[in-house]
Amino acid sequence: MTAMRRALEFLVTRALRSRLGVAVVIAVLVFGVLGAARLISDPADPTDGLSSRPNRPITTVDPTAGDDGVLSSEAPPAPVTSPGARTPEQTADRFTTAWLGRPGITSEQWQAGLRPLSTPALTEKLAGVDPGVVPAEKVTGPPAVRSRTETFVEVLLPLDNGRLRLELVTADDGWLVDVVDWERQ
Repeated sequence: MTAMRRALEFLVTRALRSRLGVAVVIAVLVFGVLGAARLISDPADPTDGLSSRPNRPITTVDPTAGDDGVLSSEAPPAPVTSPGARTPEQTADRFTTAWLGRPGITSEQWQAGLRPLSTPALTEKLAGVDPGVVPAEKVTGPPAVRSRTETFVEVLLPLDNGRLRLELVTADDGWLVDVVDWERQ
């Protein structure tokens, strides 16, 4: 009996008062609770239990609504231009000529040439830009027009050392350039 008493005395006075002893006791308790819970629950199907997974796929689109993808086999609608107003090609040509500028042009002259062909948002973005930083000097080929909708067109113009991409939108007085993007080749 003295051996049992000594073992209990060692456990209470030394082992349980150390950090290692407390950690061992907590680990034994945690594993005991987890083991007991697993023995009691024991689901036949591993997907049962605390899972809130749906039993069939979640659809966010009506499957009978047709194709809602970006790519379409239908031809895009032709751009609509009011009688007497500039076409997208004319606007792109005039804008490109103004954008390329000429030697010795001031920033104010450059802005004045772009303003009637640009949306207010683009005019604001181009404010303060030096026309000397335009990376090209001349147009080298015809524009390629990609109609996206009746009121939105993308025009690609080959230049001497790259390609100018313009996005045009309709306005009351014809087409206006809304986005200018430069791609170096």
